[in-house]
Amino acid sequence: MAHSPSSLPRLVIPIGDPAGIGPEVVLKSIEDPVITRDCQIALIGTRAFLPNTDFPLFDIPYNPEKITVGKGDAYSGEISFLYLQEAIKRTLAGEFDGIVTAPIAKSCWKQAGYDFPGQTEVLAGMAGIDRYGMLFVARSPRTGWTLRTLLATTHIPLKDVPTALNPELMTRKLELLLDCLAGDFGITNPSIAIAGLNPHSGEAGQLGTEEKDWLNAWLDSARQKYPNARLIGLIPPDTMWLEPGRAWFEGGGNPADAYLALYHDQGLIPVKLMAFDRAVNTTIGLPFIRTSPDHGTAFDIAGKGIARADSMKAAIQLAAELCRQRSSGDLD
Repeated sequence: MAHSPSSLPRLVIPIGDPAGIGPEVVLKSIEDPVITRDCQIALIGTRAFLPNTDFPLFDIPYNPEKITVGKGDAYSGEISFLYLQEAIKRTLAGEFDGIVTAPIAKSCWKQAGYDFPGQTEVLAGMAGIDRYGMLFVARSPRTGWTLRTLLATTHIPLKDVPTALNPELMTRKLELLLDCLAGDFGITNPSIAIAGLNPHSGEAGQLGTEEKDWLNAWLDSARQKYPNARLIGLIPPDTMWLEPGRAWFEGGGNPADAYLALYHDQGLIPVKLMAFDRAVNTTIGLPFIRTSPDHGTAFDIAGKGIARADSMKAAIQLAAELCRQRSSGDLD
């Protein structure tokens, strides 16, 4: 679908940690006319890290001589944090419709004095919201089917997952997912598969009691509360991903519109097995669109010119699609 320049979604890209692959994958992405034809892009970074780009740049001056590409530290962490802050401020002020964030290193943020689990929490805090979620989206290059996976819990130790999960949290995440599917993807009567927590979903309490104690009852209540959604589960985690895997690699089958995983690795191991080079993280619940590639700073290959930009390109494309859906109600 063709768009006039004035109607194109306005996206801003903070370039992430300048010691990592962020600047490289950003430049590789915006040099591709297929990626940039359906959106307007501006960058937030430092001119020295973005040589020869003609795209609009909000230049935040830092000393490039203090950056060692491939070795993140407190200085690169501080820079990447301030890039993100600037992007959020400008988007909240109405200058942009969405943000596509390049990778940062949480350890470098911590060295710089910014103790956040990730960019998601900074976005939510500056936007003033406490209902948000991490939804991972990927479109199969083989079949065109779209995998959508929401995490109920995110960056917490595995030992803390059982106590972090509760009926109120599950309801918040499910409502976020339902709102996102309707508002951002145009899916008003979705099917959603929900994983159990324990092996074999607890096997009637023999392998864990969370399902028996409250998860099954919560799901029964949710089915009554949200009759327009087909809620499938609780699915044993080891078989949760058979149908999406079949849909991803072969097509057909009976996959759900979205998958609700209960903790980080339960959801992201299958996502990365299927779609490591093209999965996109989108923060749902924000007043604007935010996407990011599903990979880190990759300090070990930074500066070598070999980083793949597929996931960053997919993040830009998805952000543009979601911005258009929010403004027109018609996802292309």
